[in-house]
Amino acid sequence: MSIVPENPVVPRPEYPRPQFVRAAWQCLNGTWQFERDPGDSGLERGLLDRDLTGEIIVPFCPEAPLSGVGDPDFHPAVWYRRTVEVPEEWAGQRVLLHFQAVDHDATVWVDGVEAGRHRGGFTPFTCDLTAAADPAHTYTVVVRARDPRSGPQARGKQATTYEGRGARYGRTTGIWQTVWCEPVPGPHLGRPRITPNVAASAFRVTVPVSANRAGHEVRVTVSDQAGELVQARARADLDLSAEVWLPLPDDRVRLWRPEDPHLYDLRIDLLDGDGAVADTAASYAGLRSVAIDGHAVLLNGEACFQRLVLDQGYYPDGLMTAPTDEALRRDIELAVAAGFNGARLHQKVFEERYLYHADRAGFLVWGEFGDWGANTGGPAGDNQQPTATFVTQWLEAVERDYSHPSIVGWCPLNETWQRLHDRITVLDDVTLGMYLATKAADPTRPVLDASGYAHRVPGADVYDSHCYEQDPEVFGKLMAGLAEGEPYVNADRDGTAWSVPYRGQPYFCSEFGGIWWNPDVRPGESSWGYGERPTSEEELQRRFAGLVGVLLDDPRMFGYCYTQLTDVFQEQNGVYRFDRTSKLDVSRIRAAQHRPAAIERARPGAQAPTSTTSPTT
Repeated sequence: MSIVPENPVVPRPEYPRPQFVRAAWQCLNGTWQFERDPGDSGLERGLLDRDLTGEIIVPFCPEAPLSGVGDPDFHPAVWYRRTVEVPEEWAGQRVLLHFQAVDHDATVWVDGVEAGRHRGGFTPFTCDLTAAADPAHTYTVVVRARDPRSGPQARGKQATTYEGRGARYGRTTGIWQTVWCEPVPGPHLGRPRITPNVAASAFRVTVPVSANRAGHEVRVTVSDQAGELVQARARADLDLSAEVWLPLPDDRVRLWRPEDPHLYDLRIDLLDGDGAVADTAASYAGLRSVAIDGHAVLLNGEACFQRLVLDQGYYPDGLMTAPTDEALRRDIELAVAAGFNGARLHQKVFEERYLYHADRAGFLVWGEFGDWGANTGGPAGDNQQPTATFVTQWLEAVERDYSHPSIVGWCPLNETWQRLHDRITVLDDVTLGMYLATKAADPTRPVLDASGYAHRVPGADVYDSHCYEQDPEVFGKLMAGLAEGEPYVNADRDGTAWSVPYRGQPYFCSEFGGIWWNPDVRPGESSWGYGERPTSEEELQRRFAGLVGVLLDDPRMFGYCYTQLTDVFQEQNGVYRFDRTSKLDVSRIRAAQHRPAAIERARPGAQAPTSTTSPTT
């Protein structure tokens, strides 16, 4: 059996890392050999050394119909195999093999020799194939992915029962994002960290390099549509990472904001001792700031009410993998058409291409980790058992996405409900660890220690709650305590606290609504949402407007997040159907949100929402 793929149409062929682009690269998506390993005994049975019995379309997981496998059962271990031919023009360079995401524990072999391991289903990792990168050599890549059914693991919304139920859905095992490779010279650039400084109208670009060679420099050039603005250099032979400061000319300063998501182009060069370009990459950046003043979260110094929608990033045919790049962009367009200016990317680290489209659209994003899976069902007060790898995986996500201007906040945990008592628990340790790690990795954005509950970091940057009360009048009474510094706080049914007390920081209701609406539901179909299903679309529209109005009119509320953008399998409370078609009058959803919020009206210079052309739905 040949393991050289013969697939003329490569799925998801677009460049997977759009903020650090090299010209030479090879997409390895397409047909791979594939085999299930239900007993996780494949290594002992020789799967590393022989052809596999089936095929799969990468980057789609075996549970997804688009993979060509479409098996929704549990897969404790799966194996992949294919050959890769290094292009002749890459001769003399190192070759890096990149996996954008493999769920959950991956081991990679090249020509039978282990090349790398990685734990975590949401973040990328790289193997150095230098030893095998002979341009006359076709080498074999084998991947084993392990995905245990039990035990604490960052699964996000993946179900641990055969069928999804409630707010948990089908599983994703193995490769589910793009696999690709690229050549790099011996000393080469690492991924830059681009930090905007609006106060100084400048960018700080920190560039790691693989080796600090004498005489080497890093050069960064910033351009806009009119041409080059500024260029600066820094020595790359003294510090592990070179740092370049790039002040922009006063007449070329243009802030990134939802109404005008302006992006600057960056070119990053590594120069050798003779001044020749040894390595080069393209990037981009947005000049914008995030700050806190009292109860307001400011964007570029102005109150910008965050009209967010919960986006879970699932697709009927690809599960966690978007079927096309256009589908990622389309989800943002659908959110904007409904009047939202941003999203909570819920219980999943989204594909980086999504953030690329958000950057270009001026769409505000809260980055979140898929932490569900830590609740092991132990005794009350000790049921959450997140492990050290939660911190590790989350830091990988923050590092990957640090430079995207669309991200305006971080949320490492979500609904980690556990009773608060007088002992320090694993949940306390890991929550504080993830919060402090995020603040250390990125001091430029606010951090929410845990969305909804359990808040375990006193004085965290922001505080929030989840409230699915469906009656706008009752919902308003629950939210009214914020005016007295006593906002709605999630607690156990008997009133036992899950969270440390509110300390006056900015507050928002980060999950509400979830109105159950499926006008096409069939008898016997699994369907649910929050509260009683409206009897008509008119009732739904009035309920939505009433709930949204409560939050828009609260002068201490800096934003909200409505549940949710689309239906997801049995959870049918989206603004759109699961297939992204319309099921209600989206223009009315938009109109209910499209007025200045109280916190915007109270601050001079605040921008009310602007009207944009809605895409066809």
